[in-house]
Amino acid sequence: MRSIVLAMFVSFAAAGVYSQNEASRAWVADLGDGTYRNPIIHADYSDPDVVRVGDDFYMTASSFNAVPGLPILHSKDLVNWRIINHAIRELEPREVFSKPQHGGGVWAPSIRYHDGEFYIFYGDPDFGIYMTKTKDPAGEWSRPLLIKEAKGWIDPCPLWDDDGNAYLVHAFAGSRAGIKSILVVNRMSPDGTRLLDDGVLVFDGHDADPTVEGPKFYKRDGHYYILAPAGGVATGWQLALRSKSIYGPYEKKVVLTQGKTAINGPHQGALIDTPTGEWWFVHFQDKGAYGRVVHLQPASWNGGFPVIGNDADGDGSGEPVMDYRKPDVGRTYPISTPQDSDEFNSPTLGPQWQWHGNPKAEWALPFPTRGVLRMNSVKLPGEYKNLWELPNLLLQKFPGEEFIATAKVTLNSRFDGERFGLIVMGANYSLIGVERTGNNLSVRRSTAIDADKGMAGDLGRAEVLSRDITAPFYLRVTVSKGAISTFSYSSDGKDFRELGEKFTAREGRWIGAKIGFVFTRPGTFNDAGTADIDWIRFEKR
Repeated sequence: MRSIVLAMFVSFAAAGVYSQNEASRAWVADLGDGTYRNPIIHADYSDPDVVRVGDDFYMTASSFNAVPGLPILHSKDLVNWRIINHAIRELEPREVFSKPQHGGGVWAPSIRYHDGEFYIFYGDPDFGIYMTKTKDPAGEWSRPLLIKEAKGWIDPCPLWDDDGNAYLVHAFAGSRAGIKSILVVNRMSPDGTRLLDDGVLVFDGHDADPTVEGPKFYKRDGHYYILAPAGGVATGWQLALRSKSIYGPYEKKVVLTQGKTAINGPHQGALIDTPTGEWWFVHFQDKGAYGRVVHLQPASWNGGFPVIGNDADGDGSGEPVMDYRKPDVGRTYPISTPQDSDEFNSPTLGPQWQWHGNPKAEWALPFPTRGVLRMNSVKLPGEYKNLWELPNLLLQKFPGEEFIATAKVTLNSRFDGERFGLIVMGANYSLIGVERTGNNLSVRRSTAIDADKGMAGDLGRAEVLSRDITAPFYLRVTVSKGAISTFSYSSDGKDFRELGEKFTAREGRWIGAKIGFVFTRPGTFNDAGTADIDWIRFEKR
């Protein structure tokens, strides 16, 4: 079964009206004139980290409870990105993550290249620090190795020193460890498989830099640098720490703040250079229901510290830019974006899709001879309250601030109560669902407010969608600014009828709102009903 699950998440191009290699129609950062706009990725890639190897840039980000986890994105110019892989196919312990562990799982990874191999270190706040590695970031990654069993050890980043010694810097989650706002450096085995001591405290942020976390380790011109955000996700700033000794003392400078801009909490990311010698900083901005979207800031060096963004007053601390010239990487590359639309013509599922927990292969199977993704209905658990507790939600991130998502589906329901839906999912959620009612297909809305607190969803009034239970139908969500979502349906793909009230999407636990599919049934049957999803297409609103 594991091999089938693995195969589902490898990315290949899909033929059809929409190409799997086509740029997003919801958001493009490259303006086509040598400049770009922020965010470079208007989607929830929280705590991004980037490494350059030759002319190639690779990014990873927090994925929390979503599976597959640890997305791997590739770029040639730091503006145009594409999902090429995931480093984790299932979260461990597997049985724990067979149910959604909202807010748990993969926190703030770091990606590095050392001695011919790519390494990712990440913290799971409930289990400890893990490491996975590969020689090919688009290929198979090693099974994550728990290198430090611990509660609340988070945000690890390695550094291999010039003398062959290796180190790891990390932070603490107060909710698990009982301490926070400090950074600790541990000695690490050169192969990255274990920590060699209990660590040395190198920075205390309690006085001026509360909630310091997310450290990234660098060495440049004989100095050790730790870049770390402080002040909290929504309102914080970016620190740069510098020392001639790995254990300090470290000088401190605030190098990026919101200033007079609308870019709140600009911090937590990667300082990276180009082959031509330029410096840039990739970071996130918390945009509520849209999640933590990714920005790119110019950087330079002054007085031994990085200067990030626009430093208009020359004090060494910059503010974010919204539009800027693209990085000089020696040549120009085509526009590229993370995938969103999917024609489902491939024998593998597009890499934009993730489950809410460790999946079972039988939940959804590519059916390329029919050009569909076949979803099977999954039995609701006992004492079911709402969809927040289900792992069998197939979702992807909101791909832009405004968009229209339309799916074409054919339902083959075998039992009463089987219900297929297009859902906008978060701590609040809403879906437009279809089920067979006698000789008709009926459609209705369902919305749950405070689903994360166990509140049951309401079930709206049913309308007849079609009197042909074998006919395909179309479900649509239109998202406007403020993550306001309007649901509609159609029997012919041309005339759409709105259903229910507008719904304001809400983020989940540490993640943005997502959009996708769910298919459930109320009881145990020996042959589930099926939903053949022909395609989902994202358009600009």
